[in-house]
Amino acid sequence: MRSKGVLHVDTEVVVPFFDIDTMHVVWHGHYVKYLEVARCALLDHIGHNYTQMLDAGYAWPVIDMQLRYVRGATFGQRINVRASLVEWENRLKINYLITDLITGERLTRAVTVQVAVEIASKEMQLASPRCFTEAVARVLA
Repeated sequence: MRSKGVLHVDTEVVVPFFDIDTMHVVWHGHYVKYLEVARCALLDHIGHNYTQMLDAGYAWPVIDMQLRYVRGATFGQRINVRASLVEWENRLKINYLITDLITGERLTRAVTVQVAVEIASKEMQLASPRCFTEAVARVLA
């Protein structure tokens, strides 16, 4: 069973024409873009987004990504991308659920995992930096 996470953010995306393929559905690679939009909204909600991560001296590369496509989204469709924070103490793990905004029908599930890398040394951190875990703790309080 997938964890619902400790907090989540919903982001609406209207599928643009340039994201569809010759089959008239969103080309599979564009879903990654939708995940990124939702992940940025979640990080903004936490109060520690990519700009703040860089200012703190850390990059957070995606080291794992999994997507499960159920039904293709189409041009003009209003979709909801829910990003749910699952893990943050040692790595950043986010579950995603993409649904039709009107019907709630499930379209795609996904998971991303990121780790902190100290920019100066280029060393992967075995625990998330305190500045990030404290930001999460403030939101959860």
